[in-house]
Amino acid sequence: MAETNGAAQETQVAKHQEVGHKSLLQSDALYQYILETSVYPREPEPMKELRELTAKHPWNLMTTSADEGQFLSMLLKLINAKNTMEIGVYTGYSLLATALALPDDGKILAMDINKENYELGLPVIQKAGVAHKIDFREGPALPVLDLMVEDKNNHGTYDFIFVDADKDNYLNYHKRIIELVKVGGVIGYDNTLWNGSVVAPPDAPLRKYVRYYRDFVLELNKALAADPRIEICMLPVGDGITLCRRIS
Repeated sequence: MAETNGAAQETQVAKHQEVGHKSLLQSDALYQYILETSVYPREPEPMKELRELTAKHPWNLMTTSADEGQFLSMLLKLINAKNTMEIGVYTGYSLLATALALPDDGKILAMDINKENYELGLPVIQKAGVAHKIDFREGPALPVLDLMVEDKNNHGTYDFIFVDADKDNYLNYHKRIIELVKVGGVIGYDNTLWNGSVVAPPDAPLRKYVRYYRDFVLELNKALAADPRIEICMLPVGDGITLCRRIS
């Protein structure tokens, strides 16, 4: 019996590692409870369609989890966001969550280096009737941000900015977008607990990409905690999201 229980525990651990990018909860049953009780019954049909479409993509680890999508939607409505930005789009699940949450005249500047992935989700976004809110730009975000920062008319004009892109550039993004978000506005940095690796010992067996980006995530977290221009809140939603409210 002990051997059977041990095998079951090993299976559970292996399963959790596979869904670790979706949830930092140690209980997969608890995570499923959250999804089935709170998230899936309220998930808009277009988001469900895009989530299921994205699950078939070989890079589906990159997608925003359904519970985080619900969280972003609620947050955007609470702060009455209208002018937003998203750095890192992938197939557009979080982008669609944002577009659905914004008023009809809301705007999203969306940037990603891979338009092909975005175009996978675009038909769903169009069918949902929110494509007119999105200004998609293909290519690196930093040059676009540099141009925006140069024009002081752009300073303090964004209500919300969501960053889910190359972790080694998060600090570079922060240096720029802190000028673009309004005082009282919010920046959300995704993956700030990075598969839980932020507390892993140096010799922990980590996937190569997790190990490579871990130091960049740690550096970001330290910098955000010390930045006097913002208030912060780190939440264990999805793979960790840090909210930064600009105060000066």
